[in-house]
Amino acid sequence: MPPEDKSARWNGFAPGRTVLAAGSQPAPGGRRLDCDIVCDRDVEVTLRDGTVIYVDVYRPVTDDEVPAILAVGAYGKQGGYWNCDVFPGNAGIAVGTLSGLEKFEGPDPAFWVAHGYAVVNVDARGAFMSEGDIHMFSPQETQDNYDVIEAIAAAEWCSGRIALSGNGWLAVAQWAVAVLRPPHLAAIAPWEGFTDVYRDMICRGGIPGPQFVERVVTNNYGRNAVEDLPAMVAEQPLMSDYWRSKQADAALIDVPAYVVASYTNTLHCRGTLEAFSRLDPQKSWLRVNNTHEWPDLYAYQEDLLRFFDATLKQIDNGWSDTPRVRLSVLDPGGEDVVDRPEAAWPLERAQPTALYLDAAGQSLSTAPLTGSSTGSYEAGSGKLTFTFKVTEDLEIVGPSRLRVWVEAEGSDDIDLYAFVQKLAADGTPLLSETLPDTRVPVATGQLRASHRELDFEKSTLLAPVHTHERERLLKPGEIVALDIDLWPAGIRFRAGEQLQLVISGHDLRSRYLGQAATTTRNKGRHHLHTGGPYDSHLLLPVIP
Repeated sequence: MPPEDKSARWNGFAPGRTVLAAGSQPAPGGRRLDCDIVCDRDVEVTLRDGTVIYVDVYRPVTDDEVPAILAVGAYGKQGGYWNCDVFPGNAGIAVGTLSGLEKFEGPDPAFWVAHGYAVVNVDARGAFMSEGDIHMFSPQETQDNYDVIEAIAAAEWCSGRIALSGNGWLAVAQWAVAVLRPPHLAAIAPWEGFTDVYRDMICRGGIPGPQFVERVVTNNYGRNAVEDLPAMVAEQPLMSDYWRSKQADAALIDVPAYVVASYTNTLHCRGTLEAFSRLDPQKSWLRVNNTHEWPDLYAYQEDLLRFFDATLKQIDNGWSDTPRVRLSVLDPGGEDVVDRPEAAWPLERAQPTALYLDAAGQSLSTAPLTGSSTGSYEAGSGKLTFTFKVTEDLEIVGPSRLRVWVEAEGSDDIDLYAFVQKLAADGTPLLSETLPDTRVPVATGQLRASHRELDFEKSTLLAPVHTHERERLLKPGEIVALDIDLWPAGIRFRAGEQLQLVISGHDLRSRYLGQAATTTRNKGRHHLHTGGPYDSHLLLPVIP
């Protein structure tokens, strides 16, 4: 849509410099400024192919050179549909916390400029007045971000040391460009961002789910075209070079990284934690929160400041003594553990522990079953539940693996969804709140049966990875094993509570912003086989 569309909330194109006075309030009801801020609006940056894009620069009133924190992405450097107010409860951020100068999902200049940093909000190629087409998580976008980093580093006011910050799209972009190692990039802070567009977002488990990204495509603004990911997943539903170009190999990153993840993020959980596990352990720190990416980004600004002071200003402030991993363990119905120090992720002391499915008793047991049984449900609407009564306190931290033997009646494929949730002793679900009025189960997974082929090089005992390179449709009466990755979780069960596994042919999770349900291949009935020759089981990372 054009920037002039009312929904864009755009303040217009206005190149020039102003000084925002200390004590002023840039947005009604927003945070007041602690210091004067130089604001350079709509500054031109010319990319290597001659395309001109625009950035807004917020920096201290000083003659000293300062490091810069960049927020890169296509949501809009100011204005845009995507803002906290389109989510429940203002995305969990108290009104008055932010100044209104921040880009959506980006650092607030009101905080950072007061601490001696510049913040640069970038309108990516194609966004608003920036020339070209909007690319989504593509090599072109990544190359552009490299160019922006180097251009800002050369600015007369900049010290030459650049960091990247932000969550969501802004975090995804950080992983990708850091792989290219721009010379002046000194640190990154990806705050919940996936690293594999196909596996993490648009085709998780081989089941196309373009609904969320359709909202993103529809609500971007510019003069030209937007890369149409929903159309591409319809055209290329299997893994291809196109989708491989939208992966980031974090093992190639060589700058310090402050990484944030959460167990409850349905887009970013797996990719963020997988990326962290591949980083240099001497240069990377992880914090797993118990809330959500948006409020957490601003709740931990002081902590991130210590990291940037150490890496961008090279201040010896003791940051190197920070535990490499600080994680939360959720305890719905009780009190969460927050910022528990750990040596690494995943936790090396996790003990893979199997619970075996019993369709006859709709239960989970610690011992394999000698006799077999079958559970069935209507493919489009039914579900099966399997419950385990916890007899002593139990903690699970990490990814889990679900193996189920399945059979399709009336179809040649199965789209299967699974999640683990915590129940009180009386059977009441105990869910974790992420955003206001948004509660989620413990761990989720999904898989299209025809995509069941494993990538044995990438798979681990607790985290299967699928190739998604070909379809293996089911034959009538054929019973096959599906190995489903349940995304990482950190959850505590008390003695007397219950662990419940739910399996269905449709996604039972809540959906953001009223987006439509996923269209599946399911029809007829699904049969789940357990016991005897069918070792259907849930493999959990139990912490002793």
